[in-house]
Amino acid sequence: MRIAIDSGGTFTDCVYLAGGEVRVLKLFSTPADPSRAVLDAVKQVTTSPVVPEVRHGTTVGTNAMLERKGARVAFVTTAGFEDTIAIGRQARTSLYDWFRSPLPSVVPKELRFGVDERVTAEGLVLRAPSEDSLRQLAMAIQNSGAEAIAISLLFSFANPVNETRVAEALKPLGLPISISHRILPEFREYERGSTIVTNAYLSPKVSTYLHRLETEIDAAISGGSVQVMQSSGGIITAAIAAEEPVRTVLSGPAGGVMGAYRLARLAGFDKIIAFDMGGTSTDVSLIDAAEGGPRTTSDAVISEMPVSVPMLDIHTVGAGGGSIARFDAGGALHVGPESAGAVPGPICYGRGTLPTVTDANLALGRLDPDLFLGGKVRLDDTRALQWMEEARGGLASVEQFTAGIVLLAETAMEKAIRVISIERGYDPREFTLVSFGGAGPLHACSMARSLQIPRVLVPRLPGALSALGILLADTVRDYSRTVMLPAANEEMLTIQLQELEAQATEELQRQGLPREAEYSAERSIDLRYVGQGYELNVPYGANHLAEFHSLHRKRYGYASAETPVQAVNVRVRVTICAAPVDLPKSNMIPGNGSQAVLKTRPIYFNGTWRESNVYQREQLKPGDRFAGPALIAEYSATTVVPPGCIVEVDAFGNLVIEVYPA
Repeated sequence: MRIAIDSGGTFTDCVYLAGGEVRVLKLFSTPADPSRAVLDAVKQVTTSPVVPEVRHGTTVGTNAMLERKGARVAFVTTAGFEDTIAIGRQARTSLYDWFRSPLPSVVPKELRFGVDERVTAEGLVLRAPSEDSLRQLAMAIQNSGAEAIAISLLFSFANPVNETRVAEALKPLGLPISISHRILPEFREYERGSTIVTNAYLSPKVSTYLHRLETEIDAAISGGSVQVMQSSGGIITAAIAAEEPVRTVLSGPAGGVMGAYRLARLAGFDKIIAFDMGGTSTDVSLIDAAEGGPRTTSDAVISEMPVSVPMLDIHTVGAGGGSIARFDAGGALHVGPESAGAVPGPICYGRGTLPTVTDANLALGRLDPDLFLGGKVRLDDTRALQWMEEARGGLASVEQFTAGIVLLAETAMEKAIRVISIERGYDPREFTLVSFGGAGPLHACSMARSLQIPRVLVPRLPGALSALGILLADTVRDYSRTVMLPAANEEMLTIQLQELEAQATEELQRQGLPREAEYSAERSIDLRYVGQGYELNVPYGANHLAEFHSLHRKRYGYASAETPVQAVNVRVRVTICAAPVDLPKSNMIPGNGSQAVLKTRPIYFNGTWRESNVYQREQLKPGDRFAGPALIAEYSATTVVPPGCIVEVDAFGNLVIEVYPA
């Protein structure tokens, strides 16, 4: 039995296999202790003596970073470079905002320690740390009150001997130690140091959470194992995640991207924009199967901290169902990024008192109060309307107020999609918008129309697609190394890649992978024109130079075939395929969906109320086709179909909505 659980800001989603069928369970999250909702979900769905594998998308690391509630980290680096972690780069996130100050470094001055050692860029040891200096370092860290240690020495990626000696000297302190040449053996000392500090910052909290969760699950269902979703879209063991928590900071969103990609390919769509709108934020990602599927990046920034381990290329904005609407001192309406979360939640959940996007959708008739979570939870529409009336300020009506809330939220999300498409040389008119998350299908058609995206795909189980993606994900490990070689030197590049692959195989076997187990190794390299300060990643092979020139032209508008190309980093991604999950497929029989109509209700579109059919999605059949305006309710989400859009149910039960200009 396989169970996948995604902890979100408002809901904890559980997707599992029962009798060969994929099923879903949604529970309210428990922010004070996320493991309570996870354990409750496991207990509710585990009814057989079969020992389950629990796959988990966790936000513990993400929240610790965003809230700056990690450990006290001792940062150990080469003497003279202690303050690089605070100085960072000269780039400013808001260039013209004179009043914006960067967040303080997570490593205060008193926790930065220098080691008298030096290694050259070529890996030659110029100075080794003395035993006396290492004893003094250990004593200073012991007296500092540090809870974790991050070690990132200059050029340790070229030769880790000094870094290894420092780690051995600090091991007796009994603190978790993060070592740069093991986690990120790449150049750029600030980004590498920041990544290792992030790992150490999260280590106590994430490792404690995962160890406790494993213990509780083992006690509840003897022998159950825990796997964790990485930000890169692959599964790792809880033991590795506890040791390298920096790889989990986008754990949940990564599951959504992988789920959207798998289901869209199955439905016949190769070029998609994944649109995941949950309770607190919206995550978008562009995927083109012709380019190898979901793309990873090593340039992520989380809470103003660069994190250079591979992550899926996901752009996030603070707009979700729980985003709070407010008026500023000048009377202008704003939405987000603050969120009502699970506690107290939107007004219509019964405890909140601040208007949110969810309350606005309810007031506009886009949510049916009796059909939320399959009718298990009734939304308090009377309470929501009363509070919205009080909160509308000087606006003429509740409709004007709530329509404004929805418009502002959609504008923020549209901007996010423009960033990952138009600003990177992609035409959104060539893509399909795959909408999921509990709130995504409420807004997908409206946004697609604004961006001229011709089609929306709402997959099965849209409100739990992140958990489904975790269920379908393969086991993945990423390895990298800085090499600084001419891109045309295929012999040396091949040797470096072979060494990385051998290292990967050895580590996987140490972790229990049978020697005869099948795995695939995907090789890629980071290339740049000589003299540039940025790289592009392309698959390694006979045409890697041509692919680099083509990608450079697409991204930056030009290419120079005459300029020498440098290989900066080599990368190997090792994948062990998960056991397949067969999603049911049916024959399509033409119909109009009339058997699924529950009732009619007024919905507010473009300044007027329109009487609209309300469909029960579970009763729709493959081949059904009908026009909006309509509301399609199901257990995990609600889909709004504006006037002028045509819905068709495909063979897999997905909603394929053709979007035409208003």
